[in-house]
Amino acid sequence: MTQTELLSASPKGIGRAAELLRDGQLVAFPTETVYGLGGDACAGRAVARIYEAKGRPSFNPLIAHVADLATARAFADFSDDALRLATAFWPGPLTIVLPVRADAGLSTLATAGLTTIGLRVPDHESARALLTAFGGPVAAPSANLSGRISPTTAAHVMAGLSGKIAAVLDDGPCSIGVESTIVGFELGEAALLRPGGLPVEAIEACLGRPLLTPHTSETPSAPGQLQSHYAPKAAVRLNVTDPRDDEIFLGFGAVECAALNLSPSGDLVEAASELFNALHILDDQGVETIAVSPIPDTGLGRAINDRLRRAAAPRN
Repeated sequence: MTQTELLSASPKGIGRAAELLRDGQLVAFPTETVYGLGGDACAGRAVARIYEAKGRPSFNPLIAHVADLATARAFADFSDDALRLATAFWPGPLTIVLPVRADAGLSTLATAGLTTIGLRVPDHESARALLTAFGGPVAAPSANLSGRISPTTAAHVMAGLSGKIAAVLDDGPCSIGVESTIVGFELGEAALLRPGGLPVEAIEACLGRPLLTPHTSETPSAPGQLQSHYAPKAAVRLNVTDPRDDEIFLGFGAVECAALNLSPSGDLVEAASELFNALHILDDQGVETIAVSPIPDTGLGRAINDRLRRAAAPRN
């Protein structure tokens, strides 16, 4: 078993994390969305370790994180629309799925054998410092066991992956708290592959037209598309206004009798930042069934509802 180092987000800690990545080891690190489990995206053995540590299906592609747009363009071909989105929203909680350049050198495990790669520039000082110190793309899905609740603190990461990875870079809780929005392109048209931390409305305003909804497939074209995902140990029941006596109530807005409330004031930004932490707390309490208040399906509410629907889906 590996002894997992807990590193501070100091120049020394970031330098140590970059050294471990160069050695092919796995390092969890914070972003504005959730903590990611990082490995060298160009090294097949490092990427294989990500799948092994998470217990993640190898047909589920990964996101490659880079320090800036210039680095991203060395690994993928950008259309005019993709460049418009990257210029407007990077650094930020937007992943863009693009054709891999022939000379990119990315591991085929990182792309799950596809001809595309999801790229993102995180809006987090420590994350970008690590990416700059490492000097290349870092494949980094959420730093949790596959299908389980995503981590928004270093403690969440350690609870699930301690002993399985080399280190965790600790820089406190994540500010957004849900994963990035993912946009891809079908026949040249922008399509929403996963709602997330960047509201769809902002993307559509930038492009001047609605995003397409792609055809569903049993094989994911981007992370977070599996039916059952982000799941606590407890069963989850959604859109509940009258919880049963045997359920723990996870509230939103001005509701009574909620054991936890994602946002008593009905603030979707606050609710997104609290969602995974609340599920972790209820998991730690051994709750058997969680009843969740209705969440408005606009803005960040779309991302929250997406995560909750997958948490509530039947599990294999």
